[in-house]
Amino acid sequence: MRLTFLGATGQVTGSRYLVEAAGRRIMIDCGLFQEREYLARNWEPPPVAIDQLDHVLLTHAHLDHCGLVPRLVAQGYRGPLLATRASVELAGIVLRDSGHLQEEDAAFKRHRHQREGRRGRFPEVPLYTARDAEVALERFQGVGYDQPVALGEHVTAWFHDAGHILGSAVLELHVREDGRERRLVFSGDIGQWNRPLVRDPAIVASADYVVVESTYGDRRHLEEGEPEDILCDIVNDTEARGGNLLIPTFAIERAQEVLYYLSRLVWQDRIPHLLVFLDSPMAVNATEVFLRHAECLDDETQQLLRSAQHPFAFPGLRLVRTVEESKAINRIRGSCVIMAGSGMCTGGRIKHHLEHQIGRPQTTVLFVGYQARGTLGRQIADGASEVRIHGQTHRVRARVVQIHGLSAHADQDELCRWVHGFARAPRRIFVTHGEPESSQALADLLTAQGSQRVQIPEYQQTVVLE
Repeated sequence: MRLTFLGATGQVTGSRYLVEAAGRRIMIDCGLFQEREYLARNWEPPPVAIDQLDHVLLTHAHLDHCGLVPRLVAQGYRGPLLATRASVELAGIVLRDSGHLQEEDAAFKRHRHQREGRRGRFPEVPLYTARDAEVALERFQGVGYDQPVALGEHVTAWFHDAGHILGSAVLELHVREDGRERRLVFSGDIGQWNRPLVRDPAIVASADYVVVESTYGDRRHLEEGEPEDILCDIVNDTEARGGNLLIPTFAIERAQEVLYYLSRLVWQDRIPHLLVFLDSPMAVNATEVFLRHAECLDDETQQLLRSAQHPFAFPGLRLVRTVEESKAINRIRGSCVIMAGSGMCTGGRIKHHLEHQIGRPQTTVLFVGYQARGTLGRQIADGASEVRIHGQTHRVRARVVQIHGLSAHADQDELCRWVHGFARAPRRIFVTHGEPESSQALADLLTAQGSQRVQIPEYQQTVVLE
């Protein structure tokens, strides 16, 4: 059995692994590289011969885990794409939107570069189109949690709840080869315990080899108070200063969790009843998927959905779909809350709102999710005094804050809790999906806690799992 690391090595995005076992070639995730320094990898030829690839399994519907699927299909992949049923629906939203954005971004850059008389770093054509996304979605097949899925005669897969976003999964592979059975587990992205909306991460019974993410492998989600209370203070402070609250929002999970907390604050009259704009067609559509897959939500959220205090329908909430409605938001006088994608400010409507608002001292920019190195969101979160948005330089005068406790990712303690949940210690652990210092910190801690053979793989490295 061979395992090749084709992404999420030394960086957070681009999750992609190749398992070769029992005569099958199985790709786990097929994610987009989103950090600026790694964007060129999205344009590289397929890392494996397409006609030799038998299956693609997706842990969840975030772009850094599924965003290269349309390109893979356009390059000739004709096999199945397996994910949980909720992930299939969410991937439809995410990939269609990504295709549109790829087309718009290519056109915008082409016109800008023509105007400036220069060429860009990458081809001025879309990485893939919305039509490519539609074709790819025809190959998706939904599976249930904790149900065996045969991948040929000698390989079986299980999807376990990862507690990260709706439909997210930990992938478990059972391989029978040469008279032995070995278990290989991919964490995908692990969520936090005791969070609203989704259920807690599942603990897998046993594994011989484990690939674990390390997004927050070097830190703990320590806050001075509960996220709901911190959000309450931020809303009230921004309104008192006469400003708007901008929240760069990941369309899946972060948008719904922030709505959950805002709804509680509104129903309890702890914040002014401001207009709250969810300015993201993708987030609006994703919220509808949450309602269709309430069986994936935790018990408390299911009870709220049946009550009068619905978390996705509260006074002041406005769901924005059209560009015209989005533009009109910036003409509103008085304070409001604007939630818009993308979550790392790499594209989408949030960049237009930042253009209008980031230079105002009354404005608050609130980050509620991970900001990858090299993204506009990371620059702002790290305290940059100036940033470039749509080719223009803008002074950052807005107040910038971050709530780490709202992250969909487990922190260092929770990652260790998940790894130590196996009945016996895995034979080898591979730490991926983190910036170098995060991966190293988690690897060091797991080693100190008694885990054997903890390794941080390199890009395109292949290891033999004996």
